[in-house]
Amino acid sequence: MKAPLARAHLIATLLLTTATLPLGARTAEAVLFEDDFSTLTGLISSDVVGAHAEYHYLPATAPRGNWAVSCFRSNGSQRAWRALRDREGVALAQTYTSTAEEAAYTHPLVIAGDPLWQDYTLTVRFTPAAGEAQSGIVFRYQNDRCYYFFGVRAGRALLKSVQHADSFRTAREVILADATVNVEPGEELVATVTVQGSNLTATLNNRVRLAATDTTFAAGKVGLLADRPTLYRHVRVAADRASAAAFRAARATEDAIVARLQAANPPPRPWRKIATDGFGTGRQLRFGDLDGDGVTDLLFVQVKRHGPKDRNSEVGCLTAVSLDGRQLWQVGEPDPWNDVLTNDVAVQIADLDGRAGAEVVYAKGQRLIVADGATGRTLREIATPPNRARAPYNRTPHVLGDAIAIVNVRGLSSPRDIFLKDRYEHFWVYNEQLELLWSARGNLGHYPHPQDIDGDGRDEIYLGYSLYDDDGRVLWSREDRLQDHADGVAVIDLDLNPSTPPVLINAASDEGMVFLSANGEILRQHFVGHVQNPVTANFRDDLPGLETYTINFWGNQGIVHLFDARGDPVLSFEPAQHGSMMLPVNWTGRSEEFFLLSTNVTEGGLFDGRGRRVLVFPADGHPELANAVLDLTGDCRDEIITWDASELWIYTQDDSPKSGRLYRPQRRPTWQESNYSAAVSLSGWTDDSRSSQLR
Repeated sequence: MKAPLARAHLIATLLLTTATLPLGARTAEAVLFEDDFSTLTGLISSDVVGAHAEYHYLPATAPRGNWAVSCFRSNGSQRAWRALRDREGVALAQTYTSTAEEAAYTHPLVIAGDPLWQDYTLTVRFTPAAGEAQSGIVFRYQNDRCYYFFGVRAGRALLKSVQHADSFRTAREVILADATVNVEPGEELVATVTVQGSNLTATLNNRVRLAATDTTFAAGKVGLLADRPTLYRHVRVAADRASAAAFRAARATEDAIVARLQAANPPPRPWRKIATDGFGTGRQLRFGDLDGDGVTDLLFVQVKRHGPKDRNSEVGCLTAVSLDGRQLWQVGEPDPWNDVLTNDVAVQIADLDGRAGAEVVYAKGQRLIVADGATGRTLREIATPPNRARAPYNRTPHVLGDAIAIVNVRGLSSPRDIFLKDRYEHFWVYNEQLELLWSARGNLGHYPHPQDIDGDGRDEIYLGYSLYDDDGRVLWSREDRLQDHADGVAVIDLDLNPSTPPVLINAASDEGMVFLSANGEILRQHFVGHVQNPVTANFRDDLPGLETYTINFWGNQGIVHLFDARGDPVLSFEPAQHGSMMLPVNWTGRSEEFFLLSTNVTEGGLFDGRGRRVLVFPADGHPELANAVLDLTGDCRDEIITWDASELWIYTQDDSPKSGRLYRPQRRPTWQESNYSAAVSLSGWTDDSRSSQLR
């Protein structure tokens, strides 16, 4: 894969100075970046950026000063970096010792600078604690799986390249040069790296000099990386006059392109604001016409936890609210402290009887319940199945319910069957009367994609690494090849050709991104880290078919990849250091869609199919915790819903509503909403005869 073109704002301040070099040669030098950490205090990484940051925006993930925490895996590595003050000043300390398993593919790492930096000299003072693990510096950083490293490990100085591997939880390391070096415990080291085109040179305390020629990475940021406790005291990045001028020109060109793209898109304006104090929620909101008046309503979901964390949780409180902010009904007791969830929740809004208004299907009190959408009144209920899950997901006698989807395994005119699953192992399918049709088990991952693949009018269910027929029979399984759990799956006609079989995509956590045939053959597998939240849409008109964006999390959060219709990577970049739902957004009514990273003013926005931030949100005090995307005004373009525990805002375009021939993509139905559902957006226009929703 080619090194990605940078799409980031300049973090460092350009300071042009003149230095006098030995031998009387006067050379202009640009100090691109310099930091002694004196503006930092305390912890700059935090355990609050754990699973919450998979699909919530948390300010704790934002950079501190010039530095962003680039990766973490365990609780210890999440708290690894802190600023310490002593008699010498301020040091940035890495305090964690990586396990051998972690060090195979992820490392405590902080980054700074600009991705467009090409030729420069990086100088860093650092002091490793005793130990054999590596510590040192990173340069020409693309993301935390692709970079150059120079430092020390087990009595050797190493100059190496690191990039994506071809196996589970590993990285491909190529030692470009190395040498024996004796480093005393507590000895301060001065590492200097100079990159000029393909020429790389590195020195350590003027005792070791390594040199190599390599073309893997042509540009990139800088970073500090240590698998053992290490103190860093000073970082300096400098370039000669020509290199600095080339960088300034490249940055100006890139900024001008992005500015033109942003100016061409209608800015967002607030359309609705709803107060949610007391019943507000994290990313567990549902949308549907609850009362049958033809207008979408909102269902806020809070959970009840059983034990530590929220891996054993169920619906605690439901609050139905109209788009104008009227509370329609409430079931359960609201809890203003219960607003963030780090797994799924078993609730959907769906029309199960074909009459006006929808029903609400949910799991609460170890009961599976169908309720009237207009009033919240229970229509029917049964006990959920006995809990046969393995620890730690077995804290209650009956299943709490990890997720619900509405499917069509009976071949009815509309989906009315209820899919219920536990956390990872078992699922059950009921009819609308809550009569069990069948059940199955497997390595389920998080959420299914029901789709009629064989054309018999009945849904097959793609779940985990297996495809289940409409009667529960396993048609095929790849659990023999894929061991981790599936974070997001979908069945899609990537080539937009109805005469060819669909492709099954699987964002398979540490198994990477997997593309399979309808018969279960693995067509492509890319080991690019812990892949999550796939979104498929037409992001680029210049590429045939549909493209798929993914984002990484555990171990290497924030890396975004774009794959073409064949399943080949065409773009990679790292816009932020957190996860995202990666939702498709039809903002303009033109054929190319965008994806929503978050609604944060600085780090969020809409991004196009070339990794450029084409829309930013105004600094107007809007909530930023969670978001969703839905056409609510009726002009076929999407509104953006953003909320936290206290309020919900809805943005529309400042030229809304818009008339004429507009792009109207076919989306997955709202009764398949999940924190782990793969987003799918098929091409369509307002004058198409096809349904506006994907079946």
